[in-house]
Order: sequence, then structure tokens, then C-alpha cells
Amino acid sequence: MIEYLKGTLADLTPALAVVECHGVGYGVNISLNTFSAIQGKQEVKLWITESIREDAYQLWGFSTRAERELFLLLTSVSGIGASIARVILSSMTVNELAGIISEGNDKMLKSVKGIGPKVAQRIIVDLRDKIGSLGIDLSAGQCVNSSTVSVNKEVMDEAVAALTMLGFSPAPAHKAVQKILTDEPDAPVERVIKLALKML
Repeated sequence: MIEYLKGTLADLTPALAVVECHGVGYGVNISLNTFSAIQGKQEVKLWITESIREDAYQLWGFSTRAERELFLLLTSVSGIGASIARVILSSMTVNELAGIISEGNDKMLKSVKGIGPKVAQRIIVDLRDKIGSLGIDLSAGQCVNSSTVSVNKEVMDEAVAALTMLGFSPAPAHKAVQKILTDEPDAPVERVIKLALKML
């Protein structure tokens, strides 16, 4: 079992990080929160969980232990797979999500693509009592993403690519990203993707 990977960040997109450790490049699926945390770094440490199926072997990586534990809790809920858990963790910060679950705010959960009323309720019922054990500060404020990308086209291409990797069709993703960048021309890629996730 891989506990964490520590090495050189060889490549990075909003959905995938390639971490080189002793000459081996590991492709690691990441959330938007982890992307924001490791962007611009040369050396990174990602907390890992493995997903092993007959047809696939995937690594999921997180910049903090708390995010990994929250991911594992989410995937323990019936109807929540790894991909949907990543979309949830890309739509809000760890602190925001923990607060939403502990408060029983199913309305906010339903705003995430792929989460219906029943699944939102199931997440709250199954995880409400477990959130406290993670030691997450529920009163912490919203994290502010600081990312500067020089060209809007670059932001658009990266955002659409990330949304496509998250399972959305390119055409609707492109349309949503275009609308967001029209309204907020200087929005960093993380914000564009978060807003698009609520629109798609």
C-alpha cells in the first residue's frame, strides 16, 4: 500500500499530477483543491489512496491528510464513486464541505453535478457523526485561490480540459467556461472550473 508520494512534480493539470520518484513517474488523479495547493511547486508530497479494479489501477492524491480522509469517507457512501467524490472536493474546500455535512446543508450538496436529493441526504446521514473525528476546523474561512494565468485562452483550454477529464462533454464545458470568462475575464483557472461545475 502506498501511503504518500514525495518527489518532483513533472507535469500538472487541474485533474492529474505526475510525480517523479526515483526515476518513476506516477500519474495521480487530484482534486481542484490539491491542484491549487501544489501549483507552481517543484517538489511535492501527496497523500495517496489506491483504487484497484480488474480493468484499472488508479492513484488518487491529496495535498493534505484531511482531504484524503474526506475522500475516503465520501467513497464509503453508497452511490459515491471516486470520480464523483473528486467533483465534490473540486467544488468546495475541505473546510466548506465538512461544515456543510455537519450542518446538514443538503441544498449545497445538491448544487454539485451528479448529486441528487437522495444521495445528498445519504452523505449527511452517513458522514455527519464521522466528520468530527477528522479534526477539521469547521469555522475556518473560505480558501482564496491565488493563481495568475496570462492569457484567457490558456485559462479556457485548461478549464475545458479539466472538466472533460472530470467526465463532462467538451461542448457544454466550453460553453460554460466561455460564459464565465466573459463575466470574469481575469478569473483564475481554479475559479472558472468551480463555477463551471455548478453550471453543468
